[in-house]
Amino acid sequence: MRVLGIMSGTSIDGVDYALCDVERGSVRLMRFWSRAFPKLMQRRLHAAAANECAAHELAQIHHDLGRLYARQAMQLNARAELIGLHGQTVFHNPDRRAPATMQIGEPAYLAEALRAPVVSNFRPADLAAGGQGAPLATLFHQIVFAQRGQHVCVNNLGGISNVTSLDWRSGRTPRIGAFDTGPACVLLDLAMREFTSGKKTCDRGGAWAKRGKICEPLLQSWLKHPFFRIAPPKSTGRELFGETFWRAEQKRLTAARLSPFDMLATLTEFTARSLAVNYQLHLRTTPDIVVLSGGGAKNSTLVQRIKAGLLLLNPSMRVTTADEFGWPSSAIEPAAFALLAFYRWRGWPANLPGTTGARRRVLLGQISQ
Repeated sequence: MRVLGIMSGTSIDGVDYALCDVERGSVRLMRFWSRAFPKLMQRRLHAAAANECAAHELAQIHHDLGRLYARQAMQLNARAELIGLHGQTVFHNPDRRAPATMQIGEPAYLAEALRAPVVSNFRPADLAAGGQGAPLATLFHQIVFAQRGQHVCVNNLGGISNVTSLDWRSGRTPRIGAFDTGPACVLLDLAMREFTSGKKTCDRGGAWAKRGKICEPLLQSWLKHPFFRIAPPKSTGRELFGETFWRAEQKRLTAARLSPFDMLATLTEFTARSLAVNYQLHLRTTPDIVVLSGGGAKNSTLVQRIKAGLLLLNPSMRVTTADEFGWPSSAIEPAAFALLAFYRWRGWPANLPGTTGARRRVLLGQISQ
């Protein structure tokens, strides 16, 4: 089937669209687009994710975002037979006692505009089965990136960092593990918006971080965060490493008399080192290849610091980006949800319980026609 995957990630910077030719065990990218959020919509989504809007406003944003997806998809003339819509996460709490997750963006507008079925709301079924509802791109990573005889890790650097470990050095199928490692770009983006009064939304290319010096005492205190030592399955979001974390640590950064460049350098190193700490603590063995994807893979300073941290674990490790495998870095996530939509349409379970913690395999997503 020709499936359009739509993803707007934790960084809340824009929407990625990937039109894919999908069949069981195969995904081929046909076209890919990215569209930035209009400034007003971006501000409203940030407010929703920070729990700063009332129920009426959240409902309005849910529908306005659905109409935005529909307008943009129509402009792209995608001509898809099926759509996989992740939606915008505004809350994710995988706590086993009372789990909850919410991705907004009403799918009915896409179904009406494109005259095609839409699969959305992928995460709750896994939560209901006792899982974390994340990560869900694991099946896609296995199909596209697993290599016989190699241990490959695919690490997405969106707002949050998550890794899929594909160890296929023995056996008929790869040994698979997947979990969130902590922050990727979310804190960098919050800092840039703060320092530039909203004129810049990200540290493009890591230019600010490259000019700064790392504050090692602050970094070491951050690396003691208990999330990093929790064994998988585990997932996180802005609730732990978003606005609340930034506001609390901003005071310490200021008290340390760090320049904005030093703050960006320290936050960038935090992402890189927390990633390496998770690899060291929670992977059975160090990987042969690490494939970086997502918006953070375009931040050369962040990539450089990640490489430096990982090479300390294994000097022969190859650290590269998804682009070298023929996939634009920002196309991975929307393509993954195109695949998940296809599996839901066919009636095939697509979660991997060993990575989400679910009791069983379940159908992911709800269908709007």
